[in-house]
Amino acid sequence: MNEHSSYPPSHKDDMEEAYSQNIQTGWAGDAHPGATEYPNMDGENYKTLGRWRACIILITIEVGIGVLSLPSALKTLGLIPGIIAILGFGGLTTYCGYIMVQFYRRYPMVTNLVDCALYVGGKPFEYFLGIAFVFNLVLICASANITMSVALNTLSNHALCTVAFMAFPHIVCWMLCLPRKLSFAAAFSWICTISIVAAVLIVMIALGVAGPQAPPGFDVSITLFGKPTFVETVNALLNIAFAFAGNQSFISVMAEMRNAPKDFPPALFMQKSFEVVVYIVVACVIYGLAGDAVTSPALGSAPEIPAKIAYGILLPSVLGTGLVIGITAIKYMHITIMRNTKPDQVNVHNTFTWALWIGIGSCFWIVTFIVSNAIPIFSSILNISSAIFISWFTFGLTSVFWFHLNWKQKHNSRRNLVVATLNYTIIAMTLFLMIGGLYTSLEALIDIFNDPNSTLNGPFTCADNSIF
Repeated sequence: MNEHSSYPPSHKDDMEEAYSQNIQTGWAGDAHPGATEYPNMDGENYKTLGRWRACIILITIEVGIGVLSLPSALKTLGLIPGIIAILGFGGLTTYCGYIMVQFYRRYPMVTNLVDCALYVGGKPFEYFLGIAFVFNLVLICASANITMSVALNTLSNHALCTVAFMAFPHIVCWMLCLPRKLSFAAAFSWICTISIVAAVLIVMIALGVAGPQAPPGFDVSITLFGKPTFVETVNALLNIAFAFAGNQSFISVMAEMRNAPKDFPPALFMQKSFEVVVYIVVACVIYGLAGDAVTSPALGSAPEIPAKIAYGILLPSVLGTGLVIGITAIKYMHITIMRNTKPDQVNVHNTFTWALWIGIGSCFWIVTFIVSNAIPIFSSILNISSAIFISWFTFGLTSVFWFHLNWKQKHNSRRNLVVATLNYTIIAMTLFLMIGGLYTSLEALIDIFNDPNSTLNGPFTCADNSIF
């Protein structure tokens, strides 16, 4: 059982006092204070994850469809600036993830990112962030299912209306989200991780053997330093930021770990190391072999047959992204409602809790279906999501959390002053990505809708969005 999620936030003062007492006596080492300070309540034990299964979940959360936009980002920025941007975002999100660990150690009763807002800004901030959190996860799931519709259209040569191909993955994801434990997602995660790696390997091998999908006589060339416009630069940075967007689910993973303060940091460092290496290798190899013929999603850069095979293998990974992100959103809404109605039954399995879980899941995937059809373009929905939400959930909010934890001593030493300056800089970068990114994303979307050569000229279209 996740003991902390069974208690409403109104008990936070008692739990914080108990936690402080445990720190002073040297007890807080292998479990959370709520496990001993509060009696065990009826319900299933949700704290089952160790560092290895947590690491696999983290890899599945991030190493997914985001990697498919990186070769195109290198094409826009140039090879060297693109690699620097990937390394920079990788290091930055590792630091932001460690701030979340620090916050969880101080407030081990939190079960998701929105819970953290209660301790920073009270109920109003919690409600505001909760709405933003759900809409952000809606956009991420929508981008995954847009990728699925591209894959199904590509594999079937546009056998059905694109709206129907949007509906299919939403129904499957709804079914996959019926189990209520992240350990189920961990079991599914192995398949997802293997599928994305295999799909990308097929594309790289095909590009190395046969070259890119391009007109006859096409000469592959790469640019070390690109000369993008402001719109192109910001959109490329947003694409890279989206590839590192899994931080917002970190608290949810910690809440289901047996010993998150001890085991989450190693899981985080393993996941980030694997992720950055994979991102750089995939982005450089595909861009180096395809040159200016590289596409977004990147699988379309390969010749037709290998690209179709790659899309077929990719399907489990896309569904896995929908599963992990979707269950994070549903779990948040479920816990929030239960805390305010029947807090003693958060982890109990009965008719009411199952009906609530299925009802929330159904509403979530219906809204996601509507959004994915309203903005049916992969790059546009990635950029809009990155600008409005991911910039804050991945970077800005964690710096706000750092200031909450260290406000009184932020200028007490040279080290604290340097770290505070870093967090001020992160917040400034977040504001730039939000304001500049939203402007450039909407401008790019309008240009696509107004392009006479584009088949996707509006929402809820049956037009073919396949890569060929």
